Amino acid sequence: MKLIIAGVQKEYQDGLTVAELIKVENVETPMYVSVSLNDEFVKSGEYDETVLRDDDVVEFLYFMGGGR
Repeated sequence: MKLIIAGVQKEYQDGLTVAELIKVENVETPMYVSVSLNDEFVKSGEYDETVLRDDDVVEFLYFMGGGR
C-alpha cells in the first residue's frame, strides 16, 4: 500500500497499524509524538488498533514548549 509520510510517498505492507508505522519509521521519542492521519489526530491509545489504508496521509508532530 502507498502512504504519504511527511509529504513523501512510500510503500508499506497492507494492514499496517499506526503503532507499527512508528516502529518502521524509527520515530524519535515515540512517547512524545502525536500522529495526524488525514488531518485528524489519532489518540495515542488507539495507535495499536488504527489500521492504515492506501493513500492515507500521516504526519508525526512534536509539540515544543518554550517562550517567555
